[in-house]
Amino acid sequence: METGKTKVISVLVENKPGVLHSIANLFRRRNFNIESITVGPTEQKAVSRMTITINGDEKTIDQVIKQVAKLIDVLKVDELSQGNFVMRELALIKVNVPTTKERSDIINCVEVFRGRIIDVSNDSLTVEITGTPDKIDAFLNLMKTYGVIELARTGITALARGAKSIRIDE
Repeated sequence: METGKTKVISVLVENKPGVLHSIANLFRRRNFNIESITVGPTEQKAVSRMTITINGDEKTIDQVIKQVAKLIDVLKVDELSQGNFVMRELALIKVNVPTTKERSDIINCVEVFRGRIIDVSNDSLTVEITGTPDKIDAFLNLMKTYGVIELARTGITALARGAKSIRIDE
């Protein structure tokens, strides 16, 4: 696959079993990698929102978006244009803490990144960081010097900025 820009796609789907599988299977058939995918309910009980992050050339991404839109359970697809949406990702990071000095240094870094310490043991801290992927990557780079024991990232979730919304008209 030719790499290009990262694209964020918002997909409104019927909230029922098998929809995630159908969409993931479409990407698999096209031999196209999903960088991240988040799914959750919306303000409308029967509708879920998928936020899919993909990386590729413009032509391939446009083709995949059109194919996703044709799936039966897909209600609406919209590419979120750069700068016109807000996004967040959550990361839980378990960091090795061999000494008291290092514990203090890590706690200071967590405060600078506006994170939270959610679990403490004698030899590790588990940190919760929410923000853009770049912010999380920057925090992870700092924590590498201490040793990242375990990492879980949610993937991006996003909404269009301001009055623009991606909704199903009722």
